[in-house]
Amino acid sequence: MRWHERRQAIRDLLSGRKCLYPASVQDPLSARIAETLGYELSMLAGSVTSMTVLGDPDHIVLTLSELSNQAHRICRASQVPLLVDADHGYGNALNVRRTVEELENAGVSGLSIEDTDLPARYGSARTPGLITIEEGIGKMRAAVTARCDPQLIIAARTSAARITDMQDVTRRITAYQETGVDAIFLTGIKNREQLGQISQVTHLPLILGGVAEEIMDTEYLSEQGVRICLQGHLPMLAALQATYETMKALRSGTTPKEIPGLPEPELLNRLTRSDVYERWIREFLE
Repeated sequence: MRWHERRQAIRDLLSGRKCLYPASVQDPLSARIAETLGYELSMLAGSVTSMTVLGDPDHIVLTLSELSNQAHRICRASQVPLLVDADHGYGNALNVRRTVEELENAGVSGLSIEDTDLPARYGSARTPGLITIEEGIGKMRAAVTARCDPQLIIAARTSAARITDMQDVTRRITAYQETGVDAIFLTGIKNREQLGQISQVTHLPLILGGVAEEIMDTEYLSEQGVRICLQGHLPMLAALQATYETMKALRSGTTPKEIPGLPEPELLNRLTRSDVYERWIREFLE
């Protein structure tokens, strides 16, 4: 597998001057769809993985092996670089090292480690907090030193914008960018004023998730140093709704030929590589 080339591709994206929206993927077929449509980057979120693998909400009950296995399935199926949300690294700084090792071996092109205090502690499930900046620094340094391929992207992620205040946000960004990470991943940015403050305190490319609609403008984001901006995880949600409606219709008596929205055979064959397998059958089995 050409992991190194894919990692160079995402590194080139981060060092460029444009902001892009990645494809939110959850499995090999959705990753192939992203590749077919020409996406430059795919994103696998922890919440999406939890719902896809476990059918559970994002309460950090997913394990590292479940995340890395799903990431590897996606990397195997598509040539598009994959950025993975690795949550809090599944423990302390030593666990973060293991997380980086496993995801690097799975073939991902980049990953983020966040400073949210996860999993929720007793009595604090409704009020998420952050680990100390010192502990966050330790986690980011552990992540950077754990990678074997220097092209692998490590992003320091913070939710301070939606949990504490902008003063804390800038302190954390300033501290994390000195650990050797390649990008800063921010969630909860609400307006242009906040983003303007942030762009003044870091020289690293920015990744945004969960931002207000008013700043979802790639030209503006590009000027502010944002190189990747998530649009949520609508493909998986839309697929879930379509599956529900299809099963509901069939259950209520709708005949298969009356079900709308099914893929054309040509698309299904292309996504599942039927022609490739037909060639292999002729070559090796006949």
